[in-house]
Amino acid sequence: MTAKSAAAAARATVYGYPRQGPNRELKKAIEGYWKGRVTADALHRTAAELRRANWRELADAGVHEVPTGDFSYYDHVLDTTVMLGAVPARHRAAVEADALDGYFAMARGTQDVAPLEMTKWFDTNYHYLVPELGPDTVFTADSAKQVGELTEALALGLTPRPVLVGPVTYLLLAKPAPGVAADFEPLTLLDRLLPVYADVLADLRAAGAEWVQLDEPALVQDRTPAELNAAARAYRDLGARTDRPKLLIASYFDRLGEALPVLAKAPVDGLALDFTGPAVANLDDLAAIGGLSGKRLVAGIVDGRNVWINDLGRSLSTLATLLGLADRVDVAASCSLLHVPLDAGAERDIEPQIARWLAFARQKTAEIVTLARGLAHGTDTIAAQLAANRADLASRAGSPITRAPAVRARSAAVTDADARRSRPYAERAVAQRAHLRLPVLPTTTIGSFPQTAELRTARADLTAGRIDTAGYEERIRAEIGEVIAFQEKIGLDVLVHGEPERNDMVQYFAEQLTGYLATQHGWVQSYGTRYVRPPILAGDISRPEPMTVRWTTYAQSLTARPVKGMLTGPVTMLAWSFVRDDQPLAETARQVALALRDEVNDLETAGTSVIQVDEPALRETLPLRAADRPAYLAWATEAFRLTTSAVRPDTQIHTHMCYAEFGDVVQAIDDLDADVISLEAARSHMQVARELAAHGYPREAGPGVYDIHSPRVPSVAEAAALLRKGLEAIPAERLWVNPDCGLKTRGWPETRASLENLVAAARTVRAERAGS
Repeated sequence: MTAKSAAAAARATVYGYPRQGPNRELKKAIEGYWKGRVTADALHRTAAELRRANWRELADAGVHEVPTGDFSYYDHVLDTTVMLGAVPARHRAAVEADALDGYFAMARGTQDVAPLEMTKWFDTNYHYLVPELGPDTVFTADSAKQVGELTEALALGLTPRPVLVGPVTYLLLAKPAPGVAADFEPLTLLDRLLPVYADVLADLRAAGAEWVQLDEPALVQDRTPAELNAAARAYRDLGARTDRPKLLIASYFDRLGEALPVLAKAPVDGLALDFTGPAVANLDDLAAIGGLSGKRLVAGIVDGRNVWINDLGRSLSTLATLLGLADRVDVAASCSLLHVPLDAGAERDIEPQIARWLAFARQKTAEIVTLARGLAHGTDTIAAQLAANRADLASRAGSPITRAPAVRARSAAVTDADARRSRPYAERAVAQRAHLRLPVLPTTTIGSFPQTAELRTARADLTAGRIDTAGYEERIRAEIGEVIAFQEKIGLDVLVHGEPERNDMVQYFAEQLTGYLATQHGWVQSYGTRYVRPPILAGDISRPEPMTVRWTTYAQSLTARPVKGMLTGPVTMLAWSFVRDDQPLAETARQVALALRDEVNDLETAGTSVIQVDEPALRETLPLRAADRPAYLAWATEAFRLTTSAVRPDTQIHTHMCYAEFGDVVQAIDDLDADVISLEAARSHMQVARELAAHGYPREAGPGVYDIHSPRVPSVAEAAALLRKGLEAIPAERLWVNPDCGLKTRGWPETRASLENLVAAARTVRAERAGS
């Protein structure tokens, strides 16, 4: 096919779409089902209506090929586990008794059975359920979900393309099941898995699928020759099948690198590549191998992970370069649009000129369709869109919102000394122990307490004007008083105020910092039914006035025990926001760090002796390629230290991280120079404690003994067993006892019971140590 004919064939598509519905209808239906207010049939009807609405919306916008199979009640990797019959042994009875309840039990656990481990999906804030596999795992095909959704779309007269997690990525994401040797490599199961994928593909073809997309994002990471050979073998095998649909292998989040020639040579029908951010290197790599002769190329040219409008002229130039490198060039977002909110048009509180700089899923779909039309029929057909786009880009570049000279001058004046504590940890530890006088194995929580319906109602009433500020603040004071009293009653050693005034750990601060924009409807799925509204970093950052001092000092006035000041760290403020794409992330991080530094200093001045600066996103933002990591870790750890380094030696700095693989950032955790770090450890059975010990981590740590992402209440014996396992790696004088994460999403009954058991477990283990 010539470049001209490849252009004429160009069509628009997407890899996935937000699942929740315009008003988070899916979240409400699922949570209603969990509470017994919504039947299974009603839940299924709501889900089907949302799927149909998404497909019709995409088709009406001009998308030729709509994705199916990407819709999920909880997580698409968990859906893949079900599709492959890889249900853990402890959940099989529940799944066999009731497929839907068993599915949710794998995701959330029950009082008697632990859920699957949860961690971050590559370098995003989306969480997936980690497959558990072993040498005895038996795979069996269950195509019902995938075939059912394909059939639904076909019945609407649409052209669907089922989307599946690819076999290599599925195995590379998996972990050895409990009881299986830690050195077991799930990838050794590939030959056992491929026939099951072949069965699913055959079922989809028989049901009417012309194309099926197999997502292989794990191949954009550094891969060993053995792993690349496994990918070659997988697609040589699947490509050779005669009863399969056409296969489109998709990658995203970075460049394919050494995996590109492997997939280009495979007997598959097309590749979908990312051409945004660092993945723009795919363009040169593709040219270097001579293109994709005989294959379809889907070009991910619209950024599917950020909210800024596309530079249509630049994208068209890239697409023009791609013509001639494949038999057919189609246009898409760089990844699933799951990672952005649904509709920027729903935002009524953002100034109209600024709103024109934003593109959420609906707007990105329109950009994709516009680019496909321009590629297929010439730029004259999209002249009006190109002109409007140029005007909007120029408006943003020239806006005073984006530049604050005083902020930039302060950032430029930062020195290395500004990011260092005045005393080494050994000296600080002595001063802090003398000042705080905590027992061995001190107990605390991570920060938030349950956000009750009453709190959410009070916040909504304040926003709507149904109550005044005085009435709202009285409700917050009462909640803080209850939280402090409860913690004192059960015997926690270091308390928190519970954060009742906070809507979200990033949004709360973003709303008080200059340079940020907050949305009203910009919901994005984090995990399951947990949705967040990431704020938007639009300009230079500063702190006009204290943000947390008032409520922290009020809480401290209610107790003689130390109350932690609670802040979100600079890296997490970036990672859980939509960041600027017009300056280096390192500069934005430094600006945020300086604003938070002012807050830390004010907390200390107000008498706060323990200050926690959470950085749960440090690991998730780690670049996928090892070569890019040192530069990132250098500015990320500097930003944290810049936030925390000006305090006195006897002020104890905590940080917190959760739900990520920490082994490859242990040195960076050390480089933060926090006095205490708390980390997720319950689902991973204290793996992080062992990693810290292997590194020789010299400071204090609190690997979690209570999994807060499950509604189950851990028993005293269970928490004590985890604590003893932690003591095998970390000495008692440096070990803290705490939950995995904040308690915002939990209910009060389970929170009370779980924390009572946590304190009892700490007392049990203290007594054991005293007795020995």
